[in-house]
Amino acid sequence: MKLDSSISAVITGGASGLGAATARALAQHGVKVALFDMNPETGEAVAQEIGGVFCKVNVTSEEEVDAAFAKARAANGQERILVNCAGGGASIKTASRDKATGEIKHFPLDTFERIVQINLIGTFRCIAKSAAGMLSLDPLGSGERGAIVNTASVAAQDGQVGQAAYTASKAGITGLTLVVARDLSNDGIRCNTILPGIMNTPMMGRAPQSMKDALGAQVPFPKRLGEAPEFASMALELITNGYMNGENIRLDGAIRMAPR
Repeated sequence: MKLDSSISAVITGGASGLGAATARALAQHGVKVALFDMNPETGEAVAQEIGGVFCKVNVTSEEEVDAAFAKARAANGQERILVNCAGGGASIKTASRDKATGEIKHFPLDTFERIVQINLIGTFRCIAKSAAGMLSLDPLGSGERGAIVNTASVAAQDGQVGQAAYTASKAGITGLTLVVARDLSNDGIRCNTILPGIMNTPMMGRAPQSMKDALGAQVPFPKRLGEAPEFASMALELITNGYMNGENIRLDGAIRMAPR
């Protein structure tokens, strides 16, 4: 797919981090970008910076997602690109004993469900609704109607202690990739997923530099955290390379996560 001003894109989690970097990269090619995010302050700022549109949306809400797609399409037209970056997590052991009190507790199931709702179901909700919209478009000269890029995590394959919900949700996204690609293949819509390693996102930015240095030292090469523009570069490759389809691609400097 050639990126220019005739193309529209929707980026979930687009107000910061990986999503914002991808939004900026697409906008630099002239693509009309809509940002889906829960943070209006940063979302509006990024939208203004790139000449895009911000849509306040929680991807766990059917109504908010429908309203956001309607707003984005009214402003930019039907999207040919969807990049799913919205997500979240928590670190809680499946079951554990409190060292101080001896109390035994387990992973709160409402928390488990919330993480799956955001990461997995929220991603698929946006995929299904965006793909349905793409079907209304005429194919490009290549026969392509659209491209979908999802964000999983190396945790999908190397889940660490306390990551049961996060890992399950991200593994679910990798499981969707080939099926979605096959479902949409006859209509010229591709689907790929990126599995980032330890990335220098705003969430990581709050960590002490000593911690970031220690994490970066675990990466075989280069010995540092990944940067959001590197994720954006991979996302653009998956969008523009018409033969990339149905793939889960690690972007991690060759790291394999230890149990902790």
